[in-house]
Amino acid sequence: MSSYDPAALECLAAIVEEGGFERAAQRLNVTQSAVSQRLRALEAQVGSVLIVRSRPLRPTSAGQLLLKHTKQLRLLRADLERDLQELAPSAPGGGREDERISIAINADSIATWALDALHDLVHQRLPLEIIVDDQDFTQEWLRSGQVLGCVTTLKQALRGCKMVPLGAMRYVAVASPTFAQKHLPGGLTAHNFRTVPYLSFNRKDDMAVEFVARAFGLKRVALNHLFVPSSEGQMRAVAAGWAVGVLPELLVRDKLADGSLVDMVPGQVLPIQLYWHCWNLESEVLDALTLALTDTAAQSLVATRG
Repeated sequence: MSSYDPAALECLAAIVEEGGFERAAQRLNVTQSAVSQRLRALEAQVGSVLIVRSRPLRPTSAGQLLLKHTKQLRLLRADLERDLQELAPSAPGGGREDERISIAINADSIATWALDALHDLVHQRLPLEIIVDDQDFTQEWLRSGQVLGCVTTLKQALRGCKMVPLGAMRYVAVASPTFAQKHLPGGLTAHNFRTVPYLSFNRKDDMAVEFVARAFGLKRVALNHLFVPSSEGQMRAVAAGWAVGVLPELLVRDKLADGSLVDMVPGQVLPIQLYWHCWNLESEVLDALTLALTDTAAQSLVATRG
């Protein structure tokens, strides 16, 4: 069995993660020519093209396999670093900046509970990278081997991965008092929901559509969207009277309590079940990530059955 040069593997990962040869060279502190040479040598050893020279650059199927292998090697090194720190706490620790432990989390979890879960691990110098995507699509990052774990709405575990339920995040429809009084004085109903705009993270985000459909028993819903790609930004936009926002109850609870936001459909919540998926490997780092996320989720999210 061939043994692949770790430097060449990290070079491949840097090209994919940085989106190009020039930025990969800057990250690895080598010349762009050296990056190209390492990639060519790795492709020659594998006998296959590893990078599609498109915009943006993307790994081939063989490239994805090697990328996943590279991240597994990073995980092993992080485990070793953790063990060495336990043996010699005063020794300088921390993994190399270019050997990141990558996970994918949805923006609403980052804005509410997930950073609290990761706080201690970061202070233990885990070289963490958080990739943000819609909760329905974070699993694609895991499927492609670009992350070792993800928070997602999808329950089915991928091959070679394990799944742990986290609980449900509850969403409510909110607006500023001024917006509500002007456009929806009687609240949001099945008769007037089409007359106002709704905030969405991006074009993949169907949270507002799902909320309205479930609240009013509709099969198909077409809404007028304004796109704000940030949970905190959406809350500010709602407070400024831009639109109705379907936001995590955790994020808006205080503003509902002090009256700076108004619940547009009192008593109606949309529970979104979240799951943690990660590689099914024996790893202290993976175990620590899983424990941290599940413990904090148990305190922040709503427990559900199944």
